[in-house]
Amino acid sequence: MKIAIAGDHAGYPLKAALLPHLRALGHEPADLGTDSPDKSVDYPDFAAAVAREVLSGRAERGIVVCGSGVGACVAANKFKGIRAGLCHDTYSAHQGVEHDDMNVLCLGARIIGLSLAFEIVAAFASARFSDEDRHKRRLKKVEDLERGA
Repeated sequence: MKIAIAGDHAGYPLKAALLPHLRALGHEPADLGTDSPDKSVDYPDFAAAVAREVLSGRAERGIVVCGSGVGACVAANKFKGIRAGLCHDTYSAHQGVEHDDMNVLCLGARIIGLSLAFEIVAAFASARFSDEDRHKRRLKKVEDLERGA
């Protein structure tokens, strides 16, 4: 699966470690930046880059990493059609995809360690939307909210 991934300066070290991990899992990560932990950059720019990549269809899913993950999640969710979730446990990472059709995972590099991040990303990437009627019904209600209904 093609997965767009980006992070700000605080997320850079974790993002850099996730790239080879995603490849080892058999995925094709698209690194959308940033390129360094040394220059302060703004997380909304990277959340937007990932959201646009997912919405365009060039990536099936996305991952955004910032210091806490909160800002990245708020920014990504401003895009119609993006369902971003901040996950710091494996259950939320797979359940968010299975029940809520989450298409962007947000992580806080200052909150979780590398081993847990690897497990969360693996759970997110391997999960599939359940397609159960109750989940489709709820997803439609979320989409209706997006349209202002």
